[in-house]
Amino acid sequence: MPARRAKLSKLPVKFYCYVTIFQSFNPGLEAQSSAIVIFCAQQIFYYTISYIVLSISAQSLFSLFNTIRLVDLFMFAEDQPSTSGVSTLDNMSVNEMDVLQTSSYCESDLKQVLKSNASGPTNFRNSYHSVKILEGLQSLRKNEVLCDIKLETDDGKIICGHKNILVAASPYFCSMFSTFNESDKDIVNMREFDSDVLQLLVDYIYNGEIMVTKENVQVLLSAANILQLDYVKIICAEFLQTQLDPSNCIGIKAFADLHNCTKLMSSSEAFIHKKFLEVVKCDEFLYLSCEKVIQLISCDDLDVPFEEKVFECVINWVKYDLNSRKDFLPELMEHIRLPLIASKPDILKNIAEEPLLKNNPKCNKFVLEALSFHLQKSVQNFTISHSVRYKPRQFGGLKKVILMFYWSDTLPKCYTEWYDPATNIRRSAPEMNDCRRKAGVGVIRDQFVFVIGGVNSSSSKSVSMLDVSSPLPCWIPMINMLVSRAYLGVGILDNNIYAVGGFNGFVPVNNAEVFDINIQKWKMIASMTTNRSLFGIGVLNGRLYAVGGFDGYDSLKSVESYEPSLDTWTPVGELSVCRDSFSIGVMDGVMYAIGGIDGSENLKSVEAYRPSDGVWYFIADMHLCRKNSGVVVLDGLLYVIGGESEESVVNTVEVYNPKTNTWSMGTLPRNDIDVSDAKVYSGVVINRPPHFITN
Repeated sequence: MPARRAKLSKLPVKFYCYVTIFQSFNPGLEAQSSAIVIFCAQQIFYYTISYIVLSISAQSLFSLFNTIRLVDLFMFAEDQPSTSGVSTLDNMSVNEMDVLQTSSYCESDLKQVLKSNASGPTNFRNSYHSVKILEGLQSLRKNEVLCDIKLETDDGKIICGHKNILVAASPYFCSMFSTFNESDKDIVNMREFDSDVLQLLVDYIYNGEIMVTKENVQVLLSAANILQLDYVKIICAEFLQTQLDPSNCIGIKAFADLHNCTKLMSSSEAFIHKKFLEVVKCDEFLYLSCEKVIQLISCDDLDVPFEEKVFECVINWVKYDLNSRKDFLPELMEHIRLPLIASKPDILKNIAEEPLLKNNPKCNKFVLEALSFHLQKSVQNFTISHSVRYKPRQFGGLKKVILMFYWSDTLPKCYTEWYDPATNIRRSAPEMNDCRRKAGVGVIRDQFVFVIGGVNSSSSKSVSMLDVSSPLPCWIPMINMLVSRAYLGVGILDNNIYAVGGFNGFVPVNNAEVFDINIQKWKMIASMTTNRSLFGIGVLNGRLYAVGGFDGYDSLKSVESYEPSLDTWTPVGELSVCRDSFSIGVMDGVMYAIGGIDGSENLKSVEAYRPSDGVWYFIADMHLCRKNSGVVVLDGLLYVIGGESEESVVNTVEVYNPKTNTWSMGTLPRNDIDVSDAKVYSGVVINRPPHFITN
C-alpha cells in the first residue's frame, strides 16, 4: 500500500504533463484538481483522441503520442529508484508494464482511426505570416536594426533600409546593388528623388501601403516609374484618370505619354475627342505646338457636330500668337474638312471672308476645293476621293446601320429609311423620285449607294446615287447603263459596279456591263451562259456569282461564276432546289441563298455555299416563307428584313447566327410614314450618317 500511495502522489505531476500537452492542442481545456477527475481525465484523454484526429495532421498526432509515452516512462522511472545499476525500466512491475501496454494499445487504436479516416497529407498556410514579416521588417528599419543601406536625397534627408528588401521589391535597386558602383556602398545619393516621395515609396516597400493625393500624384508616378514599382505606377495613373477635366486633359495625356502609361494616355485621348468643344476653349489647347494641333484636328472621331467648329478653333490658336503662327495656317487648313461644309453656302462664305485666308493664296485653294465639291454633285463628275477632307468624322468609330428600301401598292414611289438594329430605331431617309422596286441595289465603301435600272413598272437604263455622308443627302442621277434592265443583279467588286442580266422589257437577258469609276463609263463584259432575271448576285473571293433566277420559262438552280481578270463565266455547283425572287447574303466566306420561290411555292428554306467545297447545303429554315426580302450582314449576323409572302412578313425581321445555326424573329418598329402595307424589298449596310439622330 505504501508503494501504491507513493505512486498516486506522483499522478498530479504526470497528469500536469498530460494536460499541458493536451491543452496545446485544445486551449479551452482546464485541468481539475480532484484526484478522481485526474484519474478519469487520464483515461478520457486516450478515448477522446479520435476527436483530435479530426483536427490535426497525422504527423502531429504521432508526435503527441510519442511525447505522452515518454512522459509515462519518465514518470515511472522517477517512481523506481535504482540501486543495482540496472535500468529502472528493466525493473518495472506488472502494473507498470500494463500501463505501457495500454499506451501501445492506444497507439495501435489511433493507427486504426487514421486508417479508417483515410485522409491524406494536408498543407496549411498562415495568411498572416507575410503581414507579420512585413511588420517585423518595418520595425527593424524604423529602429535601424540590421540596416545596411542609407538613401540620401538632395535636401540631406537620410532613409535607412535593408538592401535585400529593396532589391526584392524594385528592379531599380536590384541593378543598383548588384552591378553598379553602389553595390559596395552603405550610403547612396538619390539625386532625382523628392525626399517625401522617396520616403513614401520606401514605406510602401515595407508595408504595402501608399497615400496618393492631387498634390503628390505626378511626382509619385514619376518616381515609381524610375524604381519600377508597377503597382504604384498603375494606381497613380488610375487616380489621374479620375481627375480628367477639359482644362487638364491635354497635360495629363502628355504626362502619360512621357511615362509610357498607355491606358491613361488612351483614356485621356478619348476624353479630349469627346469634350473637344470644351477642350479648345482652355489654355492648354492654346499652348500646343503646331504638330500637336494637327495631330488633334486630324482625328476621325472628334465629337464635333459641325466642321466649322474645327475651323474656328484653328483660327483662335493662330491668333493667340499671330506673328509666329500665321505661317502654319496652310498646313493646318489641309486637315480641316471644308468640303463637308459645302452644303452650307452662308457658312462657307464667312470662312472665305476670314482675313487670314483671303491674304494667303495657299489657304484659298482649300476654300475653292469646298466650293467645287458642292458643284461636283452632278452626272459627269462622280469620283471617290481619297483625301481625308472628304471623309466625315465619326465620333465613337464608324458605326454601321442599314439603309432599307420599301414600297407599297398605295404609294407612287419608293422610300428609304435608316434602321439601327442595335437601338431598334427607324428614321426616314432621302426619298426617291420614282418607284424602284424592280431595280438592283449596291453600295461602295459603305457610303455611296447605287440604285440601278427598274423605274416604276418598266426596265430602265437609269442610275441614281446617294452619298450618305453628305450633310444634306439626296439622290442624284448618274451616267445611264448601256442596256435597259429590270429585276437585274448588281455586284460591287474593286469599287466597280456590275449590272448583270435582268429583264430588258421583253425577255430575260444574259448580257452584263460594268461601270469603271476611273473613266466614268459603262462597258459591256462577257455574257452569262444562261438568261436570268429575278436572280441573286453574290461577291466572294474576288468573283461574281450569278445564282438561280428565272429564264423566261422556269425557275433555275444553276450557278455560274465570273472571273474579272479573264472576263469569263464558268458554271459551278448548282443549288439544291430551284429558286427565283430570292435574296443573297455573303458572310465570312460563305454565300447564302435565302427563301424565294421554287416555281410554285414560297420558300423558307436556306442553303449555303463555300467555294472550297463547291456544293450547296441546307442550313436551318427561317420561321416564315419570304420572297423579295432585304438581306444584309452586320456584326457577324445575317438579317432578313420584310419581303412578301402569303403570311404577314411586312414588319418582321429574322436574324441568323451562323455559330448556333439558329434564326431569331423580331419586329421592326413603326416607320415615320404610316403605311400599313409598306414592304421592305432591299437593304444595304452603310456608315451611320452624321444626321441620323437616334434620340
